[in-house]
Amino acid sequence: MISNSKLLFVCLSLLASISGGLFIPLAAQNPIIRNQFTADPSARVFNGKIYVFPSHDIRAPEGKNLRKDWFCMEDYHVFSSKNLIDWTDHGVILSQYDPPWVDSTSYSMWAPDCIERNGKYYFYFPAHTKADENGRRSLGIGVAVADKPEGPYLPQAEPIKGVHGIDPNVFIDKDGQAYLYWSQQHIYVAKLKENMLELDSEPYIIPNLPEKGLKEGPWLFEREGIYYLTFPHVENKTERLEYAIGKHPMGPFTMTGVIMDESPTACWTNHHSILEYRGRWYLFYHHNDYSPDFDKNRSIRIDSLFFNEDGTIQKVQPSLRGVGLTPANTEIQLDRYSALSPDGAEIAYIDKNRPFEGWKTILNKPGAWVQYNAVDFGNKKKKRVQIRALAPQGSILELRLNHPGGPLLAGLTLPAGSDWENYDFKIKKTGRGIDNLIVLLRSESELEIDWLQFQP
Repeated sequence: MISNSKLLFVCLSLLASISGGLFIPLAAQNPIIRNQFTADPSARVFNGKIYVFPSHDIRAPEGKNLRKDWFCMEDYHVFSSKNLIDWTDHGVILSQYDPPWVDSTSYSMWAPDCIERNGKYYFYFPAHTKADENGRRSLGIGVAVADKPEGPYLPQAEPIKGVHGIDPNVFIDKDGQAYLYWSQQHIYVAKLKENMLELDSEPYIIPNLPEKGLKEGPWLFEREGIYYLTFPHVENKTERLEYAIGKHPMGPFTMTGVIMDESPTACWTNHHSILEYRGRWYLFYHHNDYSPDFDKNRSIRIDSLFFNEDGTIQKVQPSLRGVGLTPANTEIQLDRYSALSPDGAEIAYIDKNRPFEGWKTILNKPGAWVQYNAVDFGNKKKKRVQIRALAPQGSILELRLNHPGGPLLAGLTLPAGSDWENYDFKIKKTGRGIDNLIVLLRSESELEIDWLQFQP
């Protein structure tokens, strides 16, 4: 079984709590949505499922007089999941052409949020307003209302009065008072009325936050009596996720630490949400996985989040593996690895011109390996393994468990082939339960792997 006790505990907790269900399988691991760009994830738990309300990055359309090097968003989708692995796309819930007050040429449907109250779902979104009589536009925050998280959503005729900015976030405290947070040079907060459509106090600039550098994307949550105000902040050149803590939703807050450091590949933005689901905490954030040369097209990721005994947040190291168990009888994408040998192993796009086709794992030296954690072999032993690979000169592989020197599961000899092939092998029966999977190259010849999966 898994030697990392924390990971095993997380996986077993998920396994015990997740019930079966049918989903449209859009993704697993990071990034979680693999057929379109998604950013600024607002994650919520509604009716026992996680719903993610992201913004939707696109390239600037031709002939629209838009900056080609800037953020461009036209509409919003919503996605849901019960297991953090399989995601259902419920389609477009709102576009810039729906609210009558939005300038539908601005493509500025940026980071949103959604919350439930009294059986209604309130979707908050920023956008540029139509020009006034003097030709001036501003940034407003609107609300659309639905009877279900999936929509349909009906936008209000006007944005919220008294609010000018972006990145809305809504929090309802234990006493029922709702608060709206947003950003525009500073981070603001105001009380909301019971109808969730109007302010119930004057906007208040939250003090004691960093003065230098851009602050945006506030996300407030409460845990064990501590209120966490979290936000992206540019201290140097790119955003990192930071947080302050307090004893009230409006503060005062004390700067406390960093949740996630700056992107190692210089993605300029990061934007996040944090929630608890079935006893575990998760950080939703974004990165430009499918657009390495243009960091304004981003994709959502998830990683586990942990707290220290004093309530401070342990820094999250971004991963490709992400969260959740991977059933052994599904396509295991080794390129979303948990660990990689320091020599002779690398990850690359299958086709760099079509990044949504995903990645491949390249092993090019004897002894090179890739490790993929938390594979669920279930209650029935598996007798066969399929592997999609490119082996121009043929290759010899070993499948091992737990670590590169761990128990041998199977030895595979792949015949030479000049194109991608699906190979099928009979193997010794696997064990049951949850294990880490190691794929190790024994031969001299280079091998490229897309995926593998086990069958009874």
